[in-house]
Amino acid sequence: MPEGFDVKRSGLVLSVMIVGVALLLWAGWHNLRERKLAMREAQENHVVLVPEKSGAAMSGSATQPDPQSPEAEATQMRGKVAPAFTLVTLDGKKVSLSDFKGRPVLVNFWATWCGPCKVEMPWFEEFQKQYAAQGLEILGLADDVDAGKDAIAKVAQKTGVTYPILLTDGKVQKAYGGPDGMDYLPMSFYVDKNGVVVEETAGLGSKDEIEAHIKKVIASGATSAAGGQ
Repeated sequence: MPEGFDVKRSGLVLSVMIVGVALLLWAGWHNLRERKLAMREAQENHVVLVPEKSGAAMSGSATQPDPQSPEAEATQMRGKVAPAFTLVTLDGKKVSLSDFKGRPVLVNFWATWCGPCKVEMPWFEEFQKQYAAQGLEILGLADDVDAGKDAIAKVAQKTGVTYPILLTDGKVQKAYGGPDGMDYLPMSFYVDKNGVVVEETAGLGSKDEIEAHIKKVIASGATSAAGGQ
């Protein structure tokens, strides 16, 4: 076989090998990129609902935390006094939970990257106005202060909320969510007029469920107050 033919064949084989390696590298990079995008999307749309103490199943996620697990125990605040906090609003005003003593309060933890959070925030704004006569106050605690005030303010403005948006300090997340802070977002705590958490939710519920919890916290505070007289 001519020597020139061997050289050409070797060159062809080498070219095929180089192309093959390049395709493998590209495929690996593409798959990694797709996985990262999928993980990001899953995080932004992650919805987990905390099971009721009665053990009744709740919809929203195929995987629900075991009520006996450390994570579930750390977030079971029902029946307990809501941890006190003093935080700063976007315009620098200090706001304390104690400022609303004697009123039902919805304490909502959210983040700028949280898709479900931005779904329910306009509902909160609507209910804030609808139940203002009953003294309802809603406090939105931004869980991702690292995003910066401008980014947080932009999301608040885009969702149309006018209730106070507070910048968290890391301590309040642990007070309400346990040693590791918040495992899921959004998280909401419904605090009655006596400062007791009568309901809590993790993940996105329906608008009707949120309104039912609001009615519950208003009624609970009124009942407790009447019972103490």
